[in-house]
Amino acid sequence: MKKNLLALFSLFIAAILVLSGCGTSANGNSKTIRIGINGSDMQLWNIVQKQVKNKGITLKVVSFSDYVQPNTALNDGSIDLNAFQTITYMNEFKRDHHLNISAIGSTVIAPMGIYSKKYKKVSDIPAGSTIAIPNDVTNAGRALQLLQTAGLIKLKKDFDPKGSIEQIASNPKKLAIKPVSAGQTARALDDVAASLINNGYAVEAGLSPAKDAIFKEDPKQKAALPYVNIIAARTKDSHNKNFAEIVKSYHSQAVREYLLREYKGATVPVNISISKIKNL
Repeated sequence: MKKNLLALFSLFIAAILVLSGCGTSANGNSKTIRIGINGSDMQLWNIVQKQVKNKGITLKVVSFSDYVQPNTALNDGSIDLNAFQTITYMNEFKRDHHLNISAIGSTVIAPMGIYSKKYKKVSDIPAGSTIAIPNDVTNAGRALQLLQTAGLIKLKKDFDPKGSIEQIASNPKKLAIKPVSAGQTARALDDVAASLINNGYAVEAGLSPAKDAIFKEDPKQKAALPYVNIIAARTKDSHNKNFAEIVKSYHSQAVREYLLREYKGATVPVNISISKIKNL
């Protein structure tokens, strides 16, 4: 009888120890955090994983193959954070899908650039020249703002970032702005004075955003801020201290050096207060 009681007591103690060792979700006391990404740059996240491990945090990376699931998975609690999108994409997506997620930290920007095979500076582009820009809603507006920043055009004061060439208020050189498929902007270089090319398409075409662009977005300028990428969390968890450690680690010198070394200017690290971009 005593042996049975002793065995039962031992099992009871073991159960208590097991339960006390189990963490709750990342929203509570657990330091196991799941972050969703779109892409395959595990080397970057390995750097972050090693750094936060020193803080007692286990960071698990979940890779997605589209731009929908990382946000829906975040909203429903399947993951705790995601890092794959610009602030404007997230804000538009969460409005359209009624999600309660928010940005908690900036990461990088992939600068759009103005490229030319004929001219070394935007000021050299002659009057009457043809300029190619992407024709999709998001990138067309982005391209027009970059042309304005470069001093080639002026946009209407009430310019909508989703706007088209009809929102150009002033075009002193009477440039012909030619919208083409984003995937064709690099191929158009032989036929136009200059072309505004998204970072990814530029790299695919063998161009170096750091060396070949005659003008490009500067993350320090207001016009580029809507295109800064971010780390997002559920809004109720925006002030989670463990999440803040992950953002801090992303902004470490080790990550910065990795980005500059591996991407050579194609992706630029950005450390900016979320308060400056959260409502874009």
